[in-house]
Amino acid sequence: MNLNGVLIGSEDPRPLVDYYTRLFGKPGWEEAGFAGWQIGTGFLSVGAHDQVRGANAQPGRILWNIESSDVKGDFERLKAAGATVVREPYQPGEAPEAWIATFSDPDDNYFQLISPISM
Repeated sequence: MNLNGVLIGSEDPRPLVDYYTRLFGKPGWEEAGFAGWQIGTGFLSVGAHDQVRGANAQPGRILWNIESSDVKGDFERLKAAGATVVREPYQPGEAPEAWIATFSDPDDNYFQLISPISM
């Protein structure tokens, strides 16, 4: 199996499309109210969903991650592009060689930059 993407449903996806366009550039595709960006080998997509209303009441429930070999540098680039910062880059106690930074989108969905994880 291969996890290839994340789809974020929204009552009003336009603010999400605008936000992620500022961060990741023009979507690789837009069709029928949906938009998507390829980030590495995976895809981030956003679109309308009839079962979603308002902002995410529990933004920490699901966090999607973008692996980065330069968390601090990419953090600064995304912040300069208008990303909403939840937590500045930090090193978790259980993995002091790793870095994590957390952001929020207009619907209060969280995503993170994380150092590469080796298994």
